[in-house]
Amino acid sequence: MWPALRLVRRQLSTAAPRGLVYEKHGEPSQVLRLKNIEVPSPTNYEVRVKMLAAPINPSDLNMVQGTYALLPQLPAVGGNEGVGVVAEVANHVSSVRPGDWVIPADAGLGTWCTEGLFSEEALVRVPSDISVVGAATLSVNPCTAYRLLSDYETLRPGDTVIQNASNSSVGQAVIQIAASLGITTINVVRDRPNLQSLVERLRDLGADHVITEEQLRKPEMKDLFKNYPRPRLALNCVGGKSTTEMLRHLDYGGTMVTYGGMAKQPVTIPVVSIGYSINE
Repeated sequence: MWPALRLVRRQLSTAAPRGLVYEKHGEPSQVLRLKNIEVPSPTNYEVRVKMLAAPINPSDLNMVQGTYALLPQLPAVGGNEGVGVVAEVANHVSSVRPGDWVIPADAGLGTWCTEGLFSEEALVRVPSDISVVGAATLSVNPCTAYRLLSDYETLRPGDTVIQNASNSSVGQAVIQIAASLGITTINVVRDRPNLQSLVERLRDLGADHVITEEQLRKPEMKDLFKNYPRPRLALNCVGGKSTTEMLRHLDYGGTMVTYGGMAKQPVTIPVVSIGYSINE
């Protein structure tokens, strides 16, 4: 561990409650400030939580920038995800007790802090025998992956799903959930020097096929569907050419869900797909 990081952790663990606070929207590096925050004793249905870990998600940064759909009242503490241990509960609280691990049920609660005061209904109790990192990242990406797989198509064992950005947090969760349900996944990633290492890591998670965007465009892709049905569901987090190529392989009547735009390019639909595999 870096000395500076050790120093920060030691200071945060012994000092008064602190949080990364922003008083106006802007670039996180410009508007976030580490400040002392007031955390009073809980009353009524409030819970005082000591945070164990809180990740940085793109939605966290968007919220600080002011570009997210849901924005807290300013000034605000940053962070949507995290896990903490209940330190104190008010007299009306019944669902959690001191020592329980909890994660946020809502966005914008402000998890980038050493300690916080939250309403009981804004917290969900989780087992304390899972890893801190796993618990801290449980409330956004795995839930997104589950909803992507369950909300848009009725998938059954043996069905196929194709997705890009497969090595993202959502993509890795899709792989694991799909594998547990007996659903075949075709996982598209960008080419890179350590490609084989990435392929092995995704296969260890349960990926059936891992291909590059270049391979997705090759005629040999047709051979894959001699052994597997065409995808009923395509999950797009990239946009641009990657999406266009996934659409070419989508089954008739299938569904493509766009939940991100990492390439910052528009979704282009092949003319041949309109009216055949895609309906407006």
